[in-house]
Amino acid sequence: MTTTSRRERAGASPSAITALAARLRARLGTDAVIDDHQRLRTYECDGLAHYKVTPALVVLPVDADGVAASVQACAELGVPFVARGSGTGLSGGALPHAEGVLIVTSRMRDIVEIDPADQRAVVQPGAINLQLTKAATPFGYYYAPDPSSQQVCSIGGNFAENSGGAHCLKYGFTTNHVTGAEVVTPDGERVRIGGKAPDPTGYDLLGVLVGSEGTLGIATEITVRLTRLPECVRTLLAGFPSTDEAGAATSSIIGAGVVPAAIEMMDALAIEAAEAAVQCGYPAGAGAVLIVELDGPSADVERQFEQVEAFCREHEAFEIRIAADDAERALFWRGRKSAFAAVGRISPDYIVQDGVIPRTALSQVLRRIAEVAAQHGIRVANVFHAGDGNLHPLVLFDDRDPGAADRAEAVSGAIIDLCIEHGGSITGEHGVGADKAKYMPRMFGEDDLDTMQMVRCAFDPAGLSNPGKVFPTPRLCGEVPGRRSADDAVHPLQRAGIAEVF
Repeated sequence: MTTTSRRERAGASPSAITALAARLRARLGTDAVIDDHQRLRTYECDGLAHYKVTPALVVLPVDADGVAASVQACAELGVPFVARGSGTGLSGGALPHAEGVLIVTSRMRDIVEIDPADQRAVVQPGAINLQLTKAATPFGYYYAPDPSSQQVCSIGGNFAENSGGAHCLKYGFTTNHVTGAEVVTPDGERVRIGGKAPDPTGYDLLGVLVGSEGTLGIATEITVRLTRLPECVRTLLAGFPSTDEAGAATSSIIGAGVVPAAIEMMDALAIEAAEAAVQCGYPAGAGAVLIVELDGPSADVERQFEQVEAFCREHEAFEIRIAADDAERALFWRGRKSAFAAVGRISPDYIVQDGVIPRTALSQVLRRIAEVAAQHGIRVANVFHAGDGNLHPLVLFDDRDPGAADRAEAVSGAIIDLCIEHGGSITGEHGVGADKAKYMPRMFGEDDLDTMQMVRCAFDPAGLSNPGKVFPTPRLCGEVPGRRSADDAVHPLQRAGIAEVF
């Protein structure tokens, strides 16, 4: 690979962007293409506002043909592109390329079909997560993955990041609920993988695509599994002196064979923020609260609920509330669902971290996080899915304070190290994106990273699809050991012969 070709892959020239804008306006319409600098700044970051890049061009297609046309034009002109849904991601996965195109799918919001007979729904990528559940509820179903941002986040974004949510403990992540997809590949082809059947034939390409963070293509239609509404739902809120006791209660519940729909924990600082934001009325003086929700057949739920309540009392819960109705249940969840945004009430800036540890290590890791934060003069509010050990520490700082951002970054990195040290992972459901690419070598060796990059290059040999994300260095396809040149690469979907190409 020549030096010139590497430079060309880094970004597009102004003339290429001008030509691309003219071409896409002619194809998609004037209002679908944005190149005014002030309007472009609207899209300069996703939910991780710590990183900001203004794109060279924004395109807002209204259908799959528009997405394909945009990608085809980028491929022909050598222009990098990044897909974006609602922009609620928290790892910088939708961070734009300064010399590239941001393809925004927010206008593609249709729920194409609700099919209760097959327990499936077909949606466009811009469809809002919670709206899908609302559309399915009259038929006796709902969509189980429920990120905290479910009122605004899109299914396409959930697909890209393999989002989870509070109820992933029992029901799994997005990948467990996707049965089919139409995807625009990095060269602009539309392909269909899977469908309504439980398991598509051949290679598990859906498993590769879900969670690939837009590096392998852009989903333009997604078929998902719907879950039947449970017969009974019971929700409990328990206040504990500290996270130690709350963590011990969590371990006892899971260790007894009880699998709640959700077990969520918040520490004192997170509770303070939630109270300031939404007045959720959590137990006064609590060092930690647990929200435990069980669902299923009434007899099973009632029996297990008694066990959960007993374990909470055994581990020093000083106050236990049981939701009397849906309104009180919603109030319990309101504080937890608002937690990320709520910390803005107590800190002007923050970094949302996302790591995983064994739940038995919760108390030990939380104590170490507190120690590291104190050493750097930084506060950390902890909100997490306690049942599966998925931590979401919120590292608080004031960017106006010289050096505060650097100290916050140091604490954020130390938290990742703690997760790895205890046998966990650098991310649970927020993805790697731009934020965690530098941490990948802490968890994976060179051979691991090269193998991952070979998969990426098989889909995107030109390196145009969401470049600079996930991997810690600009690993180019021609530099990967054993990789064929881009000229003779055959797209894996065609080579496998299991995808319909439009």
